[in-house]
Amino acid sequence: MLKRLKSDEAGLTLIEITIVIVILGLLASFIAPRVLNAPDKAKVAKAKLEIGALENALEMYAIEVGDYPTVEQNLRALWEAPNPEPENWNGPYLRKQSFTDPWGNNYVYAYPGIHAGYDYDLYSFGKDGKEGGQGFNADITSWIQEVDQ
Repeated sequence: MLKRLKSDEAGLTLIEITIVIVILGLLASFIAPRVLNAPDKAKVAKAKLEIGALENALEMYAIEVGDYPTVEQNLRALWEAPNPEPENWNGPYLRKQSFTDPWGNNYVYAYPGIHAGYDYDLYSFGKDGKEGGQGFNADITSWIQEVDQ
């Protein structure tokens, strides 16, 4: 019942197995960085979207009230009326109360802003929670940052 293999039907050789392992390793080296960085890319995209939503809410607030919230009132003025309540406050100006970035740090709001052409500064410090940085640690801002060349 048992069939014996002839010497030329021995199965996979060590060289064939090595080639398959090398090919799998190369594929993994190209695919792994993309898969491992996907959560960080998603968090950066989410922070950009949230900053955009906060910008829209700040603009609606400024149109109705006549000015942007003060630093003391902060972004909370978009969700609940500041004390004393401005005459034309008609909020909340956001769908949900969310003032923290995807990494759990508060968005930074400064009014008036220090960047030319912008009324206020609104930004996240990125993944590392520190000013500056590169890649996923870079600041995500409401203004267009100049790139040094």
